[in-house]
Amino acid sequence: MAIHENLLGGPPPTHLPDDPEPRELLASGAAPAEVAAKYPGSSLAWAQLADEAFEAGRVVESYAYARTGYHRGLDALRRNGWKGHGPVPFEHEPNRGFLRALHALARAAQAIGEQDEYERCSTFLRDSSPTAADTLG
Repeated sequence: MAIHENLLGGPPPTHLPDDPEPRELLASGAAPAEVAAKYPGSSLAWAQLADEAFEAGRVVESYAYARTGYHRGLDALRRNGWKGHGPVPFEHEPNRGFLRALHALARAAQAIGEQDEYERCSTFLRDSSPTAADTLG
């Protein structure tokens, strides 16, 4: 038996490939808008933009940034074998941008009264990664 065999019969976890450049730029203090412009496929940059906008009270802007990061992340997941469900582990750092964008989308949806979307995104986050749901709040 393989060590990582899924005994529950569900899909295997999806691990996005590492894309260190945007992550390193953000970690070094680069402006998220500059990183998103240079790396528009980076869910992490869009998630950070969403977080900054939300913290500044610009909830609709946060929603738009989060939705962009979410869709960029869905595209990346699909390119890497994800079939619309299954684990997206938070423990795998390249997955965190998508998971953060999904969390930010749920948070902004709730703030603007989009309860159905808030619930859908919150459930999707917990189903994808219970660790992300617990860590991100």
